[in-house]
Amino acid sequence: MAKHAAPRVHIRWWIPVLVIAVAASLIAPILVNDTGEDSAPTAGSTPEPNPVVTEVEDPEQADVDKDAAAKDDDPLADGPTDAPVTLVVFSDYQCPFCAAWSKDTLPTMLEYVDDGDLRIEWREVNVFGSASVQAAKAAYAAALQDRHWEYHAELFAGGEPRSPGELTPEALTEAADTVGLDVDRFTDDMNAKSTAEAVEENAAMGTDLGAFSTPTFLLNGQPYVGAQPTDVFVDAIEEAKGSN
Repeated sequence: MAKHAAPRVHIRWWIPVLVIAVAASLIAPILVNDTGEDSAPTAGSTPEPNPVVTEVEDPEQADVDKDAAAKDDDPLADGPTDAPVTLVVFSDYQCPFCAAWSKDTLPTMLEYVDDGDLRIEWREVNVFGSASVQAAKAAYAAALQDRHWEYHAELFAGGEPRSPGELTPEALTEAADTVGLDVDRFTDDMNAKSTAEAVEENAAMGTDLGAFSTPTFLLNGQPYVGAQPTDVFVDAIEEAKGSN
């Protein structure tokens, strides 16, 4: 071959591979964002890193807030009825997202309660089944002894929900003893017809609103779905306080 002949073009194998990889890295975030609006946590699903605010199916929030404020003797409520902000929480004792939110965000919310700026209304919707219903009855019984948060923390110890086998009447009674409740009174209240009716009513409130995913929140009527970061709730509370 002459020394001045044109050099032969060699197509290196890694060039098309590199092009495909770069294209995939650009397209992937777009696909993730496009599907984000439908990915709010649901019962039994995997936590998402950036939950989004969505709407409940039938958000009659104003009626919920008014009814909640009218219940001065609601054992599952904490905070003054005339607080500038009301947070209604729809939860489930087998929901891992609810447990995580209770560990990470609830303590900050309770600081607002202590300052008189927030009223929390807790509602168990029991979307995970009979063990959740039993746990809701137990938590209500604990609330009748003004120990709702202590018992709630015991059921969500370490930011994790208990298994169904750890939500039997016997296990729940043992938990009541652990947090120092009057066990005899707790057992009577947990098995009372009035407690069953209250638990059913609270669950119906959530399902009537279309709150089938847990946790779901109504903050002064604004719906939030999923265990969102604490800052989301802090910002919403501060904004609501400023608008009152």
